[in-house]
Amino acid sequence: MPTDPALPDGRPAAEVLAELRALREADAPTRGGRTFAYVYDAGLEGLDELAAEAYTAFATVNGLDPTVFPSVARLENDVVGAVAALLGAPGAQGTFTSGGTESILLAVKTARDHARTVRGITDPQLVLPSTAHAAFHKAAAYLGLETVVVPVDPVTFRADAGAMAAALTDRTALVVASTPSYAHGVVDPVAEIAAAASARGVLCHVDACIGGWILPYLRRAGREVEPFDLSVPGVTSLSVDLHKYAYADKGASVVLYRDAELRRHQYFAHAGWPGYPVVNPTVQGTKSGGLLAQAWAVLQHVGEEGYTALAGRVAEASDRLLAGLRALDGVRVLGDPAAGLVAFTVAREEDGEPDLGLLLHLADEMRELGWYLQPQLSFDGLPPNLHLTLTPATVGQVGTLLDDLAAALAKARALEPVAVDPALAAFAAELDPDTLGPDDVAGVLAFAGLGGGAGLPARMAPVLVLLDALPGALKERLLAEFIGSVFRVP
Repeated sequence: MPTDPALPDGRPAAEVLAELRALREADAPTRGGRTFAYVYDAGLEGLDELAAEAYTAFATVNGLDPTVFPSVARLENDVVGAVAALLGAPGAQGTFTSGGTESILLAVKTARDHARTVRGITDPQLVLPSTAHAAFHKAAAYLGLETVVVPVDPVTFRADAGAMAAALTDRTALVVASTPSYAHGVVDPVAEIAAAASARGVLCHVDACIGGWILPYLRRAGREVEPFDLSVPGVTSLSVDLHKYAYADKGASVVLYRDAELRRHQYFAHAGWPGYPVVNPTVQGTKSGGLLAQAWAVLQHVGEEGYTALAGRVAEASDRLLAGLRALDGVRVLGDPAAGLVAFTVAREEDGEPDLGLLLHLADEMRELGWYLQPQLSFDGLPPNLHLTLTPATVGQVGTLLDDLAAALAKARALEPVAVDPALAAFAAELDPDTLGPDDVAGVLAFAGLGGGAGLPARMAPVLVLLDALPGALKERLLAEFIGSVFRVP
């Protein structure tokens, strides 16, 4: 039996909270418009406090059973009803989830079970553009579907509707389009993909986790937005994250279906045990009502006019950022960004090839200036780039960002180029990630600058250049081992 206590003696509340606040000081800022990934800041005074109070009021409510806590059903019906009104069709039904990954997981589960019970498919496939979110691959791995990945147009970065249609087979359970794709912020041709799916009797999911809430309000603010939601014939399900451009706290999302009959395949029910009869609409069973309550409160508070105004601010920031980026020597914006996401690459010469080392030096230089721009590595012929997520809070920061970007780019160009030794790249290509032992993995991680438990290095360019050169399977193995080293009890 263990003799050491698991916890210290009880500590004063003020001391505990002070330690939590101290831990936050090492994190990237989530407010103020200088972190251009992972956070969505409406810039509205009092919104965070409203969300926190709403969460607190429902924190102890168990969303597992709406017959015991009927407030859960009322709040969820209100939230899903708002999403259906914005993005749906008559009869559309949905579910509140913990985030986009869970929404996508449920949509894939629904498609798999629909294919099995309605079409008799026992070995289902999931057809994806190469820019589809990694959550679809995660869902396929969890749920036993084969992924069929279709390259996107190398100029526009949009899904190739013709190639997507050609990839459909009698085994296809679901085909996916993104509005927009995370990597490049461009909207796929939803109508064409959905029409091809419908002609084959295949379900079509629109991943609108990012754009689902902002695109309709951009349209209301006067921007041109192609139809992409359940009003498009052939679209059968859709996911939208409320913790993105609806500015609720994480995690809050909705998965929406064309009708209740399709949604039924999402549910899990079990009466074959001696406990209470179980029916779960989502992956989670017990869950706090707090996240649902804060999402409901934020939607109610901001309202139609508020979201239209916020979308207009994002559009205005995007216009200025895109113009500024295109004016910088060697910078190329990728595709036609449509919903607050922007990706750009950098070359050493005007109209030259993207330079990964220069790009990553630029990201490091910007981080030293207090900005976080998200590096994205090369993939299947698509160029490496830096990714930015615009929010209303960034509107006042665009000018400063562009000035700092120009200065950082000049410094990055003067730095020693960073590259991978070709012999090392050739050696790595011969490694089998499935047969590497713990010592082998530790050695490769250490060489990459990710070992020893010392955390991340101050500059990430050498690490990311090496990762970019590794084969995909080895890269995935090393990333999994690295995150395992981060979440490790001493």
